Amino acid sequence: MSVQKVALITASSAGLGAQIARVFAPDYRVVINYSTNSSRASTLLTELSSIPCSHPSPSTPRFHILQADVSSKPSVQNLVSETIKKMGRIDVVVSNAGWTRMTDFMNFDEGVNDEDWDRCFTMNVKTHLWLAYAAKDALTESEGTFISTASVAGVKPSGSSLPYAVTKAAQIHLVKGLAVILAPKVRVNCVSPGLMLTEWGLKFPESKIKKATENTKLKRLATVEDVAEQVRTLAGSRSVTGQNLCIDGGSSL
Repeated sequence: MSVQKVALITASSAGLGAQIARVFAPDYRVVINYSTNSSRASTLLTELSSIPCSHPSPSTPRFHILQADVSSKPSVQNLVSETIKKMGRIDVVVSNAGWTRMTDFMNFDEGVNDEDWDRCFTMNVKTHLWLAYAAKDALTESEGTFISTASVAGVKPSGSSLPYAVTKAAQIHLVKGLAVILAPKVRVNCVSPGLMLTEWGLKFPESKIKKATENTKLKRLATVEDVAEQVRTLAGSRSVTGQNLCIDGGSSL
């Protein structure tokens, strides 16, 4: 009888992270991580609990919520240790946290803010490194997978800010480095969505959203559903590692 696998998803109380949790919910045990909004995480937990379990030998608990500030290394380490303590194992880590500040990408004056660079580097690079390091032994044991959420801004200079784009490019290269280091037991990949109309994406002006849509080859923006399905596919792909999957309607072409 197959053991029910466990997925830890950071920044997963809303938006893309929550949708990834929904996609894993039928047959995985899922740990939801939030930073400050506990009520939103609890609401998601209730929703997930209503999704029928399709695994032939379910374990308990199916779902668990853990608070963690992923900009803090000790907090990330504690998140992993608490997940193992509660669930007994980790098979999939989806490192979904990130940060940016809305700026005019073409305004160089706005692109040299030291605080933006430091926070972007912490949230778009270091947190993924810390999480992979903290989870490496558990993932090696389960021959699991580590998937991080990057951005098309890391492939084609674009997006909300210069520091965001540069640190997302660094995140993609980090994934390739980790894929080399953690092979052959652990697969490491990332997804790079284009603009998604999440709570965050809707902060862009309407003109920018319209232009982003026109810039795609498919004339449609990626949805959280599109991206979550690809994350799920990567989790099950035994022969894929070190890859960055652009889910952007072809805007980076």
